[in-house]
Amino acid sequence: MTRPVRVAVVDDDPLVRSGLRLLFAGADDLEIVAEGADGADVPGLVDAHHPDVVLLDVRMPRVDGLAAVERLCSRARYPYVVMLTTFHADAYVLRALRAGASGFLLKDAPPRELLDAVRRVAAGEPILSPAVTRRLIEQVADPVAHDRRTSAAARLGRATGREREVASAVARGLSNVQIGLELGMGVPTVKAHVSRLLTKLDVDNRVQLALLVHDAGD
Repeated sequence: MTRPVRVAVVDDDPLVRSGLRLLFAGADDLEIVAEGADGADVPGLVDAHHPDVVLLDVRMPRVDGLAAVERLCSRARYPYVVMLTTFHADAYVLRALRAGASGFLLKDAPPRELLDAVRRVAAGEPILSPAVTRRLIEQVADPVAHDRRTSAAARLGRATGREREVASAVARGLSNVQIGLELGMGVPTVKAHVSRLLTKLDVDNRVQLALLVHDAGD
């Protein structure tokens, strides 16, 4: 049998951790292997327990989720990181996504949605919520937004027309299967396009690719 997905939960609220523990206990393919109450706990938890996915609270009293994800994603190898938040538009979440997080979840998301999201991330499919991501980008005050838009547009200009179509579909949150159906190509071809885009545009994952497309105004 395939082993369960190993999950670490880092949240300063013991009720949140308890609730997640109960939720994951009912899923045979997911297992919470470690818990922490602060971002400072993350390196030790990852080194000791080797989780596949880290669920990381955005706001914590000592080391917040942003600092934790930036430190973790600076490593040569790191697990998938999903930010937990109670806010639909949080500047910290956007910065975490830019740092390398694979997505974010609202703490009040339905249980099934939360479990499915962790499964998707563990399978290498970052969580893209286009509507929420768009709100994040629109609502975060950023004095260098114009410069970033110019830079993003220039980088996106490296892509071919077909690659830009794929990038746009990724930014809309479509899966590889959905992109293939929309653009009339096989899933392996979609994967090849995405892989080339990540390399060509110098981004780490699909979330960062989506942010780049939004930054460019496409």
